[in-house]
Amino acid sequence: MAREAVGRPPEETLSLWKREQALLRARVVTRDTEAWQRDPGFSGLRRVGGVDVSFVKGDSVSACASLVVLSYPELEVVYEDCHMVSLTAPYVSGFLAFRELPFLVDAVQRLREEEPQLMPQVLLVDGNGVLHHQGFGVACHLGVLTGLPCIGVAKKLLQVDGLENNARHKEKIRLLQAGGDTFPLMGDSGAILGMALKSHDHSTKPLYVSVGHKVSLEAAVRLTRSCCRFRIPEPVRQVGGPPGGWTSAHHLPIPCFRQADIRSRDYIRRTLGGPRPPAPGQERSRKLQKPEVCPKGGSEEHTG
Repeated sequence: MAREAVGRPPEETLSLWKREQALLRARVVTRDTEAWQRDPGFSGLRRVGGVDVSFVKGDSVSACASLVVLSYPELEVVYEDCHMVSLTAPYVSGFLAFRELPFLVDAVQRLREEEPQLMPQVLLVDGNGVLHHQGFGVACHLGVLTGLPCIGVAKKLLQVDGLENNARHKEKIRLLQAGGDTFPLMGDSGAILGMALKSHDHSTKPLYVSVGHKVSLEAAVRLTRSCCRFRIPEPVRQVGGPPGGWTSAHHLPIPCFRQADIRSRDYIRRTLGGPRPPAPGQERSRKLQKPEVCPKGGSEEHTG
């Protein structure tokens, strides 16, 4: 039987969340703060992280909170942390961080305590940064609370400040010809909230990149592009779940260890598909010494 998270929070809770967002938003830094960010080739960047919360299909309470760290520029996984968690807050548009962020902050803190030499120098987040209803999306929130540079990388346009996925927007997408092509996401306020990025030559849908914390939009777009072997940048692809969510008995071959979306899928299959479901907090966290690398032109199709 599917389990459902609690219903929509009362208005006083939403008001508290808005106040917290407003207070923390004042601490967001939207410029480059690290030397490697200003270097055209990102010299000095050695580790890039990705975070995500993936869900069990038909169950809005159980989820897998994941953090991976990849070497840069090789984009090989050197650390992974997967935890089964129980969500206590429902999804409310504009307040995703209050549902997922505590688990992601915990994952970063575990890494900081257990393997500090593997701390990422930047985190890519499957979500938005300043491209947000309150100008403070999950990538901003995570950056402020962890102190790490963060970049929001969303697969769909969040329609705020007059931005719409209308005919004009779709025409701009059509004009993106090659991987690396972009156009700015300018709201009715005149502010540029992010960039639409054609991340791969074979992609038909852009990514929506926005500043999270301690990075400029220009550097955020360049780094996102440099992390893309397919449409989705590797640090985000490594922790993301499949379309439609996880299933508790998801049996898939694992052709190569680098596909951490499959690795996370396998983790949920093993923990939820066994004789007994795991208790929240059951974990898999480890440093990876020699990750197997997929050959170029592997089995994964380009995501359009």
